[in-house]
Amino acid sequence: MRSFIDVDPNSHFPIQNLPYGAFITAEGDIHLCSRIGDYVIDLYVLDEEGFFDGEHLNDQLAFLDSTLNYFMSLGQEAWKEARETLIDLFNDDNALLKNNEGLQSRVLIPIEEVTLVLPIEINNYTDFYSSEQHARNIGKIFRGNDELMPNWKHIPIGYHGRASSIVLSGTDVPRPNGQILNASNEPEFKPSQKIDFELEMGFIMGTGNTLGEPIDINQAQNHIFGMVLVNDWIARDIQRLEYQPLGPFLSKSWATSISPWIVTMEALSPFKIDAPVQNPAPLNYLKEDNRITFDINLEVQLGAAQIQKPTTISKTNYKYLYWSMAQQLTHHASNGCNIQTGDLYASGTISGNTPNSYGSMMELSWNGEQPVELESGENRTFLKDGDQVIMTGYSQGDGYRVGFGEVSGVVLPAT
Repeated sequence: MRSFIDVDPNSHFPIQNLPYGAFITAEGDIHLCSRIGDYVIDLYVLDEEGFFDGEHLNDQLAFLDSTLNYFMSLGQEAWKEARETLIDLFNDDNALLKNNEGLQSRVLIPIEEVTLVLPIEINNYTDFYSSEQHARNIGKIFRGNDELMPNWKHIPIGYHGRASSIVLSGTDVPRPNGQILNASNEPEFKPSQKIDFELEMGFIMGTGNTLGEPIDINQAQNHIFGMVLVNDWIARDIQRLEYQPLGPFLSKSWATSISPWIVTMEALSPFKIDAPVQNPAPLNYLKEDNRITFDINLEVQLGAAQIQKPTTISKTNYKYLYWSMAQQLTHHASNGCNIQTGDLYASGTISGNTPNSYGSMMELSWNGEQPVELESGENRTFLKDGDQVIMTGYSQGDGYRVGFGEVSGVVLPAT
């Protein structure tokens, strides 16, 4: 495929991608959109002009809404039809939009002229713990050995997060206050001193299930609409006091950042690869006929106001996760829990096998024992006020990339 829009080979947004997002118009309205190169594609205008008139989208007016939830609820055939329509419109061989400058001026908006907003309504958020490398590193740090908990290889471990504090990339996050153990091992209420990031990816639910009805493992992938980058911020010292026996609470609920573009599963399909072998084999309800994951390169950069150039402090890949999206979703619904359109499910911290591929400051600095050196000459054990964390991710094709852009945020002083 080749578009009539000139797209740099290193861009995350060629015609092979066409992700979904939302932006605020000059009049203050929210329009759903896609992206190609350095342009936002106004889907509201295209829908209003009748371009989405196929069998599954005709008269639905799915892109006249202010969120993607209704469109996502229409299912795979509607998603496929919308993608094929966009590919056809922007293909270099199609003169319909290519030669219509008036329509182009309404449909294509330079990315620097728009303000992106959260494109979905997120009612529920679940965070998993699916990286074996990360789980073993945390065991070494806290327990002195890398043994996994007895349940870890039997079920995808997860917890219910706070959907209301999910924010879009570019939103700054104040340092949280909480109960922290002092030198005398007594709790004090004060600002966290161990702010950390967690490099994650999340999948967005398209179609859900009815309360009481599980989702079959070999049908689970059909329910998933697309993926985003996730930075699940965490206060490690608040976590230390609260996590036993029920797990994260205030240490996680203060902020979770996601990237603005939802990359569809169809756009990612060329990058399917075999998932890691599981030993022992999971129970039958978690066994997949075709066990796949995705080859997605991930990178974390750390910068600050006084630092001219951010430092790359981690490079890893989504493919290392032990538990797949299908297994995460199937397990979540196995008790009959009703999964809903727009729900966000995050992977948990993604770490590789080498120290430069760890997905958190806790691991990179080994809980502060090995400070991370930045290009400016400064070093970090955990994040300081003014520090900016930038995460990016993409899959590399033959002469093109399918990427997610970035998710970024700055740590502000506590309030």
